[in-house]
Amino acid sequence: MTLDALSSDNAALLVIDLQNAFCHPEGTLGRSGLDTRHLRSVIPPLRQLIEQCHAARLPVIWTLQEHFESDRRRSRKRLPAHTSKRKGISAIAGTWDAAVVDELADLVGDPTYVIRKHRFGGFYETRLHILLEQLGVDHLFITGLTTNACVETTVREAYLRDYDVIGVEDCIAGVNPEWEQAAQAVWRHYFGITCTTADFTAWLERERQPAAVEIGHVLLKVKDMAVSETFYLDLLGFTRKPDAKPLPDGRPLTVTQQGLGLTEGGSGSQEQMDHLAFRVRNVRALDEKARAAGVRFERELGPGPYGLTIYLRDPDDNIVELYEP
Repeated sequence: MTLDALSSDNAALLVIDLQNAFCHPEGTLGRSGLDTRHLRSVIPPLRQLIEQCHAARLPVIWTLQEHFESDRRRSRKRLPAHTSKRKGISAIAGTWDAAVVDELADLVGDPTYVIRKHRFGGFYETRLHILLEQLGVDHLFITGLTTNACVETTVREAYLRDYDVIGVEDCIAGVNPEWEQAAQAVWRHYFGITCTTADFTAWLERERQPAAVEIGHVLLKVKDMAVSETFYLDLLGFTRKPDAKPLPDGRPLTVTQQGLGLTEGGSGSQEQMDHLAFRVRNVRALDEKARAAGVRFERELGPGPYGLTIYLRDPDDNIVELYEP
């Protein structure tokens, strides 16, 4: 399974708990006797990954684990909590211990994308799921600390909510490196796939190349607008969009929610399509590519009804509208 099945339009990067408590030598884990060098090893590749996402306008979402000195809910437990195995409670809300490490702190931007949690899972009793739905995210690249606690819990939670789950191997670390290969083998078998920072970089670069993404609409020339409207709207159930303006040459236009447009001028033969329209990525680069290839332009790069647009002639002289919202 490769990343090419995924679209950057529906992807986000999740950064889990890159806080002083878990990877700074003077944080809670360091003061508890753990060697934090392995945990800190994810910081350089993770910074590179986050910067690439920012450049590509891919959402970067952060989780911050926060605890409280007194947690009456946890105190009901009869068996010791994991917090009792450390030298003090980690990441107490409002402390330096709970802050993002200095090496990444400047990359935390929109506070809307910061999810504060009180247990391992990024989804458990947080607003992460609704945020991802609002952003249109289907593919979740997961990074952060620690492998067998907060990261693994979040991997499982994401899978159970039907996200495509991708763990970025060299941007995930745990308190015991020996556990990591086994954990990731389980993830690959049950919950998703893993990749490296290099894999992610190559995929993102491919995603940024100019390419058609989907068909936008088809404008059909018809002999009789009223008859055709009855057929498409009344018989077939196409839904009319309101307030469609006439075409620049004055011909009437009916536009449907399903992407079909109707206008006058049809011959009654099967050679009556007016033009094709496609939503594309990076229309400026596509404009340059078309010029270099000697393609004939119907209309130069400029504003269109759906965004920045060029109109080309294909080899059969059909007009192709290419737009980026």
